[in-house]
Formats: sequence, structure tokens, C-alpha cells
Amino acid sequence: MRVIIQRVNYASSKVDGTVTGFINKGLLVLAGWEKTDNDEDLEWMSGKIVRLRIFNDEKGLMNLSVQEINGEILVVSQFTLFASTKKGNRPSFIRSAKPDFAIPMYKKFILNLEKELGKLVKTGIFGADMKINLENDGPVTIFIDSRDKE
Repeated sequence: MRVIIQRVNYASSKVDGTVTGFINKGLLVLAGWEKTDNDEDLEWMSGKIVRLRIFNDEKGLMNLSVQEINGEILVVSQFTLFASTKKGNRPSFIRSAKPDFAIPMYKKFILNLEKELGKLVKTGIFGADMKINLENDGPVTIFIDSRDKE
């Protein structure tokens, strides 16, 4: 499982002009899965995201988590996180999980995040052509891969 986390002042997802998810201060999480991911990856990633200390404290230091600032999370499915660009100029997405596997993982991931955060997590629509609007705060953008637990 791979995610790109962006600290945002606000973020929204739209499908066909309709807002499907909107958050104020918090995290935009772009998430992708491959067929070897499992529930352990989901649990580890959910905990890591909710407890990641990337928000400023009163001294301006990144010491607070999204949970500690009472922030929000918007999750957007992103199969392109597993793009391979080794050959040629057209990316291959062969490592990305197919929808029959990825959709249940996406749903479990959202439930895990809600449990960790203690509130509703907003979402895009899996597999839809979405338009994402955000104001990146910092900017702070972090990449995490569950196969590379540090």
C-alpha cells in the first residue's frame, strides 16, 4: 500500500461537478493498493497517518498529529501510485490492484482511519474521474509505502 499525504488548509473532491468530499484543515490522502497488500498493511498505515506529527505546535514546530489538532481527512483512491516508468514513456500500472481487490481494501482503510481518528473520514468515489481542489499547507507532502516500514 502506498499513500501520498498532503497537509492542507482545505481539500475537496468532485465528480461530474458534484462535491463528494470536503474537508477543512487536515490531510488529503491519496491511496493505492497492490494485490499483495493485506489487513496488517491497512492497520499500520491508518495508525501511521493519524499519529503522524506534521502540524505545527505553538512554537511553529511540526509536533502535532491530525488527531491532536482535531483535523479532518479526505481519502482519494489513486491507482497511479504504483506506476512503473522503467520502460518507455508510457507508465504501466500492472502492479496496481484490480478493483475486485482494491475496493474492499479502500473501504476497510476508510473504516480503520475513522476508528483511529474518532470521526468520519471524507472520500472521493473509487474509480471515478475526480477533480481534486486543495490548498497545500507548507507545503508538506509525504510519501509512505507499507513495504518500507521505517
